[in-house]
Amino acid sequence: MKLSKIIELTQAKVVAGDTTKNHDLQKAFSSDLMSDVLTLDEDHILLVTGLSNVQLIRTAEMADIEVVVLARNKKANDEMIELAKENGLVLLETPFSIFRTSGILYKNGLNPVY
Repeated sequence: MKLSKIIELTQAKVVAGDTTKNHDLQKAFSSDLMSDVLTLDEDHILLVTGLSNVQLIRTAEMADIEVVVLARNKKANDEMIELAKENGLVLLETPFSIFRTSGILYKNGLNPVY
């Protein structure tokens, strides 16, 4: 699924990253447990989470996640935004819950990791 479609469907605001890059995400994973995220062995995935701290960005970098969606109207702080930019990570904020965000993306063709 193209990044532009994800942004449109989730009514997301882009807070970091290059949205002109041709991101074509195949799968998504939703979690607030970064230990679960670190077990993923997939490429081109999107992470939906309610966490909003710098450890999230570090975990996404280690797990080769391209796009992170902060759900439940969570906001990224300046440190998170700067680190996301340094690592080429696209960081989005949506007002939707994790459940709603995941459901919308699944309904529109984005597959789950599991």
